[in-house]
Amino acid sequence: MKHLSAAALAAAALTVGMPDDAEAADPQRSVRSLPGWEAVGRLNILGRNMCTGSLIAPNLVLTAAHCLFDPRSGRAVDPTKIVFEAGLMGKRSKASRSVDKAVVHPRYKHRKAGDTLMGSDIAVLRLENPISSTKIRPLVMSWEAGLGDAVGVLSYNHTHATRPRLERSCQVLAKKSTTLVMSCRVDFGASGAPVLMVSPGHDPKLVSVISAKGAMGSKAVSIGTALDSSLWRLMLQAG
Repeated sequence: MKHLSAAALAAAALTVGMPDDAEAADPQRSVRSLPGWEAVGRLNILGRNMCTGSLIAPNLVLTAAHCLFDPRSGRAVDPTKIVFEAGLMGKRSKASRSVDKAVVHPRYKHRKAGDTLMGSDIAVLRLENPISSTKIRPLVMSWEAGLGDAVGVLSYNHTHATRPRLERSCQVLAKKSTTLVMSCRVDFGASGAPVLMVSPGHDPKLVSVISAKGAMGSKAVSIGTALDSSLWRLMLQAG
């Protein structure tokens, strides 16, 4: 893990302002071919910022902790001003729900330094009204991500603000505790996006949450928080 600190020093959080214009049309066949993709959605924050989130229970959404802080002022955002738009594709979402509570990982400290994002940049949001599992099934979670594993990222970002972007072919380059460095390319708005392990014939497994993009030497990388048992405590607190 000798390169991990270098990646962190170059890291940039990926919360972004909502775009004024719709993005250009982009083929979404690969997204629609991913089982359960509708459990991933855009977080509309205060009507002006965006992140990505994943449904992990009928009433709970997993995202990055730094999405709950205003990128300009650094102050905490009122969670009731956040809307989760599950399965957003163009002008329609599969389900849209307001948030009424947020629980941030207890070790997360919101500062500007990139290294404060590492390993604890997750939060659980409670939805005001659950989304029926018959409509959208929550993603299956796993603690299994390891060095060399093939993963993918499904995210909304500033160029794909209403249509998710799927990168299938990337890899875990380094791991230390719950911090992952991956070859996946991500962009602003992808904070909180799920890192998925996908096996043919099986539903994808959510193994990590995107925190930032960065650099490992001259290589562009993404940095994520791997899931572990601490997530259960956050889910219990969120209710």
